[in-house]
Amino acid sequence: MIEESLKSEVSSLKYEDHSLHTSPFRLQTVFLLSFILASCSRAPTGTGTRGQPPTPPAVPVTVSSAVEKTVPVQVQAVGRVQAYAVVSVKSRVDGLVTSAHFQDGQFVNAGDLLFTLDAAPYEAQLKQAQANRAKDQAQLENARKHVERNAAVVAKGYVSKEQYDQAVASAAALAATVKADEAAIETAQLQVQYCSIVSPITGRAGAVQVDVGNLVKANDAASVLVVINQVQPLYVSFYVPENILPEVRKYMASGPLSAEATVPGHEDSPVRGELTFLDNTVNSSSGTIQLRATFANENRWLWPGQFANVVLTLTLQPNAVVVPSQAVQTGQQGQYVFVVRPDLTAEYRPVVVGRTVGNETVMEKGVRPGENIVTDGQLRLSDGARVRIVPAGAAGAGEGTTNPEGGRAP
Repeated sequence: MIEESLKSEVSSLKYEDHSLHTSPFRLQTVFLLSFILASCSRAPTGTGTRGQPPTPPAVPVTVSSAVEKTVPVQVQAVGRVQAYAVVSVKSRVDGLVTSAHFQDGQFVNAGDLLFTLDAAPYEAQLKQAQANRAKDQAQLENARKHVERNAAVVAKGYVSKEQYDQAVASAAALAATVKADEAAIETAQLQVQYCSIVSPITGRAGAVQVDVGNLVKANDAASVLVVINQVQPLYVSFYVPENILPEVRKYMASGPLSAEATVPGHEDSPVRGELTFLDNTVNSSSGTIQLRATFANENRWLWPGQFANVVLTLTLQPNAVVVPSQAVQTGQQGQYVFVVRPDLTAEYRPVVVGRTVGNETVMEKGVRPGENIVTDGQLRLSDGARVRIVPAGAAGAGEGTTNPEGGRAP
């Protein structure tokens, strides 16, 4: 509008009257307005030709090449860690707890002494059983000698056959009594042995549930002394959808399937094991089936009861094209990536993605091996935009600031 106003003013000055050429003031005014008009019409230096917008600066981006490699076919799930064995330690005899030989939460080995009960009553029973056996053993020896004497004279008629048979029967009965005494001794010895309670398995002990000085009963549900969990090895139980059951069974037929488990916050330290259990029934209410993997847990990284992320590897897929997962964007028309052409311009390209393995995504369609894919700086790109490749982490550094090529980043 300023340019049109100046043109109108010059025209009015030229044709307003015929005495313009005789007025120096008028001539100076015309020349000044003409100069201003020419200045307004001239395009600014470096901004393009007249009537065209300035060329936008190149957008800084970070790129990564699409690669072709073998990737695993995996199933991911959230599982629960389970102890390989759980033992509730109870007393097998009635008695008074006199001492505990471990601390709460201590790692114990099979055979380690855990508790000691008062064994005095059972030691007295053992002595009594031993005394009974000694008495019955003496009677047995006497009965056997009596049988020997009668056997020598029964044929001569000095002893009746009936008396001889009674002597033999008495000796046999005493022999049985001696065996019963020996069994009583073994029982008493076991009771004395049971007063020393040892760990049946190797594992992690829980808290002591019965303090020293308490009286415990044999095999009483309320008299659990301590609970021990076997954590080497242990299980991780998890559920997968029933629609992948055929694939799991297919690859299980070829051999054990490997599995990895990680706990939240320590994804860089996976524990490796293998699938050892497939449930025989699909849960009809949830449409899932239970699987269980066994882990050696040598470093005791997994703990019973905690959640763990499980990755089950079914097989390997060769010649898969993969790109960094951050390169894949989602728009109104689906997923896409920006490909950098050789002339350093961006190409908007829709893609079909497959599985995600770690920080990489498998490209089923849309990307060829070796192509440069934008991994950072996509928010400022459009199809055909000029790009400038920068080191990783530098593409977003200029957001909202003036870039080196002039202009302000959108």
